[in-house]
Amino acid sequence: MTARHQTLPNLNDLDLRLLRVFFAVVQSQGFAAAQQQLGISASNISVHVGQLEKRLNFRLCERGRKGFRLTDEGKLIYEAALNLFRATDNFRGAVGSARGKLVGEIHFGFVDAIVNNRAFELAEAIADFAATAPDVQVTLDISSPQELIQGLTEERYHAVLSPQLERREFVVYLPFHEERKSVYCGKGHPLFTRPDADVSLEELAETPAVARSYMSEWVVTGDIKFTTAATASHMESVALMILSGRYIGFLPDHYAAQWIAIGELRALRQDRLSYSDWFYLASRKNERNRTALAFIEALSHHAAQASR
Repeated sequence: MTARHQTLPNLNDLDLRLLRVFFAVVQSQGFAAAQQQLGISASNISVHVGQLEKRLNFRLCERGRKGFRLTDEGKLIYEAALNLFRATDNFRGAVGSARGKLVGEIHFGFVDAIVNNRAFELAEAIADFAATAPDVQVTLDISSPQELIQGLTEERYHAVLSPQLERREFVVYLPFHEERKSVYCGKGHPLFTRPDADVSLEELAETPAVARSYMSEWVVTGDIKFTTAATASHMESVALMILSGRYIGFLPDHYAAQWIAIGELRALRQDRLSYSDWFYLASRKNERNRTALAFIEALSHHAAQASR
């Protein structure tokens, strides 16, 4: 670790702004990736981090051709900033509670392609929360299940909604909704006009398929492992590959319905290859932020409504 030769400065408003820039850079894992979140250019972000380093008198991160990496000091400052901003949010929440209001920020993460699944009632839950907490800023983020649970671990999210979540001891998992998925092919694919009775599972296993990039092993009912010929990170890109007529792949049935209705997609062997994923609303067991708890309660209420 580098030596410190100056007295630690008192924090002022500028320091807090610089800390928030640095905090966003760490969470985004780089200057370029933080541009959208901060709304400023990578060069300006670099200037701000440099000002913070000068103010603290030590280097926070290494940046350059080898990529972004925190120094030991940078790791300590990030953890301290995390605690500082958490305490600030809790303080704002306490003040709001004393005034009878919910205030602060909510960060909610979820996987893609669920907005048109009416069974989730997400829009209704957010509407109810916004009506009771109009002063709260809600930030939504779409990511993979692995990134969502990691973000919950790092306290970048107050709650996440996803299937296939890794189990962590400090997390509460509420079953939210069950989603059915099937294998689809697009118009123009050799299998599109063939009846299911003429399509064997062995043939499907050998047919070029598109898979989600975060699914390392694609094995479904019957231990069928597909021939992954393409990968895509989001459901929309998976659908695009299937609609090309060159690949088969899994899509949620509710998501595929829009293309089935216009004759652009068809399901294959739903008798054997369809399966269901449970979605879970995950939050931290020790969550004390009153605003976060109210948001989680709004989502939980609608999950209970949807399951009836």
